[in-house]
Amino acid sequence: MKAGFWVAPEGEDTAMTVMPIGAEPPLRARKLNFLATSTAEEMIRRCNHTARLLPEIADALAIQKANEPGRLFDITDFPEDDRTLITETLGEGEVAGVAALANGVTAQMQEAVMAGVWRIRFTDAEGRLIADYVEVASIPAAVRQACSALPTTIVHGPAPAGAMNVMPVLTEIADRTARYRDGDPAHVITFSLFPMSPEDMGFLQTTLGAGPVQLTSRGYGTCRVVATGARNVWSVQFFNAMDTIILDTLEICDIPSVAIAAEEDFRDSAVRLREIEEAYFK
Repeated sequence: MKAGFWVAPEGEDTAMTVMPIGAEPPLRARKLNFLATSTAEEMIRRCNHTARLLPEIADALAIQKANEPGRLFDITDFPEDDRTLITETLGEGEVAGVAALANGVTAQMQEAVMAGVWRIRFTDAEGRLIADYVEVASIPAAVRQACSALPTTIVHGPAPAGAMNVMPVLTEIADRTARYRDGDPAHVITFSLFPMSPEDMGFLQTTLGAGPVQLTSRGYGTCRVVATGARNVWSVQFFNAMDTIILDTLEICDIPSVAIAAEEDFRDSAVRLREIEEAYFK
């Protein structure tokens, strides 16, 4: 059995993942270098939508606050070349994920190389693209939207045979979620600090359930962030290069900080995007 809060299905090596641990690193250099190619030069000459969009994104970054709603830029009806050029210009940053919304709609999220800038693609139940956005925000609004319908109470039966500490943990989670208010600091439960049997972990996972959001952050190492089926309760797991869990926690918070762009990120990203615009689009 795989160690950690999320237990892999029998015979499988990875559970509750957005993309495989150990995949190639963010494509910063490759994506930005594309802009220096003759192909990009030709695309830039004819992609007027992209040239107009970039300074608008930079302006939004310059005034965005970490605790305020973000700004959406609808590129759904942009020409295909423009949307390709936007993809290449933004690149792929450290955080990516998916959020399951109502009516079978899925939001596929990829942070740009500029932190606080996100590419959000919405697809229907058949996988067809229905909307395409660039968003300036700490975290895409789709994440909070997906989690807003989750229950705030935790219901469970008696502890199973072999359980050791799961009932006190569930009591702690229930108490903390009942008292949590937006803006409160995260309360972290670290499983490595006390013994949890496989029966404990299995009962805890079954009780909390899987939520609608999965995120992967590849900053310093790999971090997997998964919403549970209880509002404001998140599994946050850190992995080494061998796909071994080195830190396994639950966080009671709005959104775990590891996935959120900070205030200074917006200003740095505004400067960086203006430099890209000046170098390649002027």
